[in-house]
Amino acid sequence: MAAAYTAQRPAYWDAACEHLMQRDRVLNKLIPQFPNVCLESRGDPFTTLARSVIGQQISVKAAQAVWDRFSALMPAMEPTHLLRLKVDDMRAAGLSARKVEYLVDLALHFDNGVLQPDAWQAMDDEAIIKQLVAIRGIGRWTAEMFLIFYLMRPNVLPLDDVGLIRGISQGYFSGDPVSRSEAREVAAAWAPYCSVATWYIWRSLDPVPVAY
Repeated sequence: MAAAYTAQRPAYWDAACEHLMQRDRVLNKLIPQFPNVCLESRGDPFTTLARSVIGQQISVKAAQAVWDRFSALMPAMEPTHLLRLKVDDMRAAGLSARKVEYLVDLALHFDNGVLQPDAWQAMDDEAIIKQLVAIRGIGRWTAEMFLIFYLMRPNVLPLDDVGLIRGISQGYFSGDPVSRSEAREVAAAWAPYCSVATWYIWRSLDPVPVAY
């Protein structure tokens, strides 16, 4: 059974929304449609990274189903508990053999002290990404999801995120294909709140927020 968490709201959210509504015509219409929801952090780095690994290359709905079965295997989502799990049980929960390897490697990095979460608040985004992508199975997208959903960094632009690119395509290009450079041009107006803009672009595709 997964541990409960207390959601945390970013202190910059209201200022970010005001900035984005002034700078971007699409967000000016989109943001008021979601008045009572915002980005939330679970406040636990291991859970956020584990959820991100599980969510790689599968739909949000599928990821949630796998996560529910996987988290039910442990009394709490902690590295020590994961390291005690049997591979067969994790596979039965819906995890691929590779994702099992990634999750075990992630748990080992936390358990042996290689990762120092207390130091992250003082580090810039790219320094944290560099540290995280050194872990097996964590690429730039996963690291960026971590920056957004755990550290709640305000100015992350995850150009590898399929949902962001699709949302920009639908919202700004009438559904036409969008290149990374075109997406970056659209996002130029969003700084220094690209994370917030991305969150609302996701809402244009799926009104129900996802928390990692």
